[in-house]
Amino acid sequence: MLLLLLFVRIICPFCSCSEQDGPLHMYVPGDIIIGGLFPVHLQTNRTTICTGKYKDYYDVQMFLRSQVMTFAIQEINQRTPKVLPNLTIGYDIYDTCGDVTFAIRATFGLLKDKFNSCFQPGDSNSTVPEPHAKVVIGERYSEVSVAVARILTLSSVAQISYGSTSELLSKKRKFPTFLRTLSSDTYQTKAIAKLVEKFNWKIVSVVGSDDEYGKYGSEQLIDIFTEMDICIDFKKILPGDFSVDESKAHDKLEELMGLLRNSTAEAIILFTKGANVDVIMKAAIQNNLSRIWIGSDSWSTSTRIAEIKGIYKVGQVFGFISKRNEVPGFKDYVTSMFQGTTNPFLEQYLSYYPRCNSSEKNSKNNCSLTKSQHGSKQCLDPRCLVNYIDQDESYNIYVAVKVIAEGLRQLLKCDSEKCGRNATFTALELFQEIKKVNFTVDTTHIFFDDNGDPSIGYDIVNWDMTESKFLIYGEVNTLQLLCCHVVKIAFLCVTPIGVKCEPCRNWEYPSPEKDKCLNKTLDFLKWWDPFAIVLSFFEIVGIVITILVTVLFAVHRNTPIVKAVGGYLSFLELFSLLACFCITFTFTAKPSTASCVAGLPLFGILFTLCISCILANLLQILVCFRFDQRKSAWLKRLNRPVAVVAVIFCAQLILCVLWLYYRPPIPKEVYHAKTILLQCEKGSKEFFGVMLGYNALLAFACFLFAFHGKLLPDLYKNASFITISMLLYLVIWIVFIPIYISMVGKYTRAIEAAAVLVSNYSILCCHLAPKCYIMLFRKEINSEQAITEYIRKHCEQKGIAVLVKNGHIAEEMFLLINAV
Repeated sequence: MLLLLLFVRIICPFCSCSEQDGPLHMYVPGDIIIGGLFPVHLQTNRTTICTGKYKDYYDVQMFLRSQVMTFAIQEINQRTPKVLPNLTIGYDIYDTCGDVTFAIRATFGLLKDKFNSCFQPGDSNSTVPEPHAKVVIGERYSEVSVAVARILTLSSVAQISYGSTSELLSKKRKFPTFLRTLSSDTYQTKAIAKLVEKFNWKIVSVVGSDDEYGKYGSEQLIDIFTEMDICIDFKKILPGDFSVDESKAHDKLEELMGLLRNSTAEAIILFTKGANVDVIMKAAIQNNLSRIWIGSDSWSTSTRIAEIKGIYKVGQVFGFISKRNEVPGFKDYVTSMFQGTTNPFLEQYLSYYPRCNSSEKNSKNNCSLTKSQHGSKQCLDPRCLVNYIDQDESYNIYVAVKVIAEGLRQLLKCDSEKCGRNATFTALELFQEIKKVNFTVDTTHIFFDDNGDPSIGYDIVNWDMTESKFLIYGEVNTLQLLCCHVVKIAFLCVTPIGVKCEPCRNWEYPSPEKDKCLNKTLDFLKWWDPFAIVLSFFEIVGIVITILVTVLFAVHRNTPIVKAVGGYLSFLELFSLLACFCITFTFTAKPSTASCVAGLPLFGILFTLCISCILANLLQILVCFRFDQRKSAWLKRLNRPVAVVAVIFCAQLILCVLWLYYRPPIPKEVYHAKTILLQCEKGSKEFFGVMLGYNALLAFACFLFAFHGKLLPDLYKNASFITISMLLYLVIWIVFIPIYISMVGKYTRAIEAAAVLVSNYSILCCHLAPKCYIMLFRKEINSEQAITEYIRKHCEQKGIAVLVKNGHIAEEMFLLINAV
């Protein structure tokens, strides 16, 4: 968000705020403004302003879709009884040319407030101002919607798309205010796969494009087909600007045509935007390529493509579109909108296609636009425009307006006579109300799921090449299987070369030439992996240090410092640490049953032994420093270090034995595209979680005892260092759990090993290393006399009587010396 705000600050000074050289747009004021983004020009060469200067890619259908929005808003404003009594909805609609740059510029225009000519985020201490438009309908293309959504999120403005289907836009962490009135590509790709399965096709080819729509859609198709054991003859990803850059298009097009000529695929899936398909189909006609094509919803009902000269030569076309429906009353509106009505979009349309009069020849029959007529001064009878009204995206726009009206009605608490609150509200409030709508528009029930996607399915269309019509041959519900009506497919002279395609086995993958199966490589954490080398270094260092500390403790075993750590318990603690360092080697190399069992379960047992020794030592100190005689008798009964360690250790031992008996960790193979991942399956996640939780509980108990013990006489700062080490242990495993859950791959075992190592070092460095320092460099305080004097001063400060006999401290105080 901060980066985007910075981008806005940088770009805004360079944005022209003049409407004369800006993108084409139409504005009608109202109490509430709805923004609209429509690629009336399908694309631009980015060297000219997106206006009437660039006519070649003008799209009549997109012009009509922009008018659907104005029609639906007028219907709401004029409806009786009123949907929003005493309030009117206005609109601000821009032509984006289907271009990200123009769309961003238009979005800035929609977000500007009523008093500024450019959208300004304010000074560094202010918030983003409340936007001019409270909600935006658009954009059509997923790639453009992604850019627009990032900007609209800054002001929490709801964006409702009528054509963007990319699965990426369903990710609410990235695009929290994005909604749409058509299904996402998640359902569309599954629907395409169901159609392929329905006709028993075994070999297909996939053509996509390097943008948010084509890239994600084609990759998802490949994954689904791989799971279904359907062969991919070839996959071709075109550049995102394939249809714009002629130099790139020529080479890529020749390459694609070569692939198609030699393809054995029974169907070709084109998952890309219509402008790219336009180029591909023209080349297919020139190369006399007759195939079965499956189209995505971006071009499945494109009249521009359907009217390409010679389109019947390409073969048979199936496509997927959002559920179709007619916008009620829109045809009458179109035929009458030339009678005195005017707006900038209509004026531009008339500049391209002047109204025909009775004196012009063939005016009654002039209801199609050939290539030579696009962008020309060829007249077009207004009555013929109804032939260009689609029933998918137009209806999606109509539903979007109705959804906004319903959200406003709920937000403003309106009935047929009045609204309970005025039109002063934030864009966030409106968004929160819109995403909760659940009602019926005509015959379509609409509501949004948690991803902002509706519960609308797809229709399957088949092109009638003789009459340029789109015939609905089936439907796909997003929650159910494919439901086909009677479908007749004329298989079109596709001569197979005779290659029989058989799926590779789980441990194999197809070669790039699709002529043989290759063995997948085994993937696991190897000894020469840089991560493994680093782990091994710290494992060896930890073992060496632990052995040296053990030797040092043995030499000074009769000194007060060793007794302060627990005496003989300190050697048990060192043994458990040494064993923990040794078992970390089992996390590297190829997983086996032994290494999986010796990993986390054995660590859990050994580390419990280590913590139980520390806890017994802390309990001993706390018991000894209880001067209350009434409590001392029963507290002394707890001063049984061996019993404490045994009880705590046995509980964890029983738990881990049950884990290993019922559902132990075992080696597992996970199959990926070209690799087989070898990893240790945890077995029982419940036992794994309880094991970690038990150790965490012990560490927390140590932390509390040590923290409480900081108030007692502590010459060696034992309690302070234990507090730090236990806190580190808790933090390590709290951080480990989310990383462990989210991580996949061979480095999962490395993360486990790293967590074990850091746990060991937290005890070794924070608890034991300071004692070694005293043994070597502070020998003057490693004596009974130093401790006696330290405790005497503490007792005197606390007002506790200290008994001295013959110059020596009383026997009861000697227990304190041994404890400390």
